[in-house]
Amino acid sequence: MSSKEEVKILAIESSCDETAAAVVVNGREVRSNVISSQIALHTLYGGVVPEIASRKHIEKINQVITQALEDADTTLEEIDAIGVTYGPGLVGALLVGVAEAKAIAYAAKKPLVGVHHIEGHICANYIENKELEPPFLCLVASGGHTHLVKVADYGKYEIIGRTRDDAAGEAFDKVEPSDLAIRADRRLKKKQKKAMIKQSYFQRQKWQKIRMISVSAA
Repeated sequence: MSSKEEVKILAIESSCDETAAAVVVNGREVRSNVISSQIALHTLYGGVVPEIASRKHIEKINQVITQALEDADTTLEEIDAIGVTYGPGLVGALLVGVAEAKAIAYAAKKPLVGVHHIEGHICANYIENKELEPPFLCLVASGGHTHLVKVADYGKYEIIGRTRDDAAGEAFDKVEPSDLAIRADRRLKKKQKKAMIKQSYFQRQKWQKIRMISVSAA
């Protein structure tokens, strides 16, 4: 295959609360991008509910993929490979996208490419900045993952700093004393809460034994 030829990828994403599919050409040009959001649904609960998200993915994924192919004015036969997010993310939600991608790849006899969620964030820069070439530094801030990454080449990365929090400053190992105080306070409150739950449990057990003895005596 010549490097000048178009390589079309059908990309599928279901790592959290959005069912998405896109057709991307040569890793730089987005021909279509269809997203089915669940924000209104999860707002009722104050956050994403994994089981609900997974079921909604099942309902929407075929529709989203069909629309993405139509918007790109292409067919599955013209697609060169199937890409899908395999993690990290909500396990049940990811399974829906991966199962769908596997099924399509098998039925259409297309290559299947698993995409790491965080690497996907990094590679999105190639779409927004079409002239971008490695090497460069990239800051990734995605729920629970803040990474400072050196992109040495395509597919070659060196993590310079990272944290599971969304505080970008920690990726540079610069933690303010106030941040440490807040975290220490949170840990203390968690310990106190666990102690209260444990104490409450033993108190219930104690009164249950007393009631049993009282009933037996009667």
